[in-house]
Amino acid sequence: MIGRTEEKPGFPAPTIHCSSAGLLNQSQMKIDVLTLFPAMFAGPLDESIIKRAREAGLLDLTIHNLRDYAHDRHKTVDDRPFGGGPGMLLKPEPIFEAVEALAGRNTRVILLSPAGRTFNQAIAGELAQAEHLVLVSGHYEGFDERVREHLADDELSIGDYVLTNGALPVMVIIDAVTRLLPGVLGDEQSADEESFSHGLLEYPQYTRPAAFRDLKVPEALLSGNHAEIARWRAEQARLRTQERRPDLL
Repeated sequence: MIGRTEEKPGFPAPTIHCSSAGLLNQSQMKIDVLTLFPAMFAGPLDESIIKRAREAGLLDLTIHNLRDYAHDRHKTVDDRPFGGGPGMLLKPEPIFEAVEALAGRNTRVILLSPAGRTFNQAIAGELAQAEHLVLVSGHYEGFDERVREHLADDELSIGDYVLTNGALPVMVIIDAVTRLLPGVLGDEQSADEESFSHGLLEYPQYTRPAAFRDLKVPEALLSGNHAEIARWRAEQARLRTQERRPDLL
């Protein structure tokens, strides 16, 4: 379950460490997150697939409060931009110190911001191959540009809309990447057949009963002919993608 380290004297800045006791050395993926809002991560990271991945020792996940790396009296992590303008920017010093303390030889440092490339299933697969990720959650008006230029390996966005901070995008990326780690899903074929895995939306799915209020399951799925079922699914995936997401074709 999610545990908390002791708070620093005079300042409640918990680090949330998510792993399974005794299984840490078996972790296939290590993810460190830097955020101003560590409490936002507690619920989502203690449920479902991410919980199982931690308990199985497949994911070593730690959430760090960025203010722990600020050393002035007020734990300041932001300041006004040079040249004027609205809002505040995240200062470089706490981020550099945090990343340098956490990163190793095979670490990928990723900023979450609207200026990043749009996250998708292909990028999730790319990140799932990494040994160690440091995900830096944006806030305020973004990062001092020196963080982008001299510290980050990549910059990601989850879409063209505005959120209060980068905590939710970080959670989205953790979830998408964790699903692709070997051994996390009970059926390895599940991830391979989901939407976007082959550049298409997933085909329609049906379950019992075969007829419900005169709405019947397509005959091809009831045939027992695996080749016919595969052809039907491939065609339906193509048609659904053409109708709903032609940009993927």
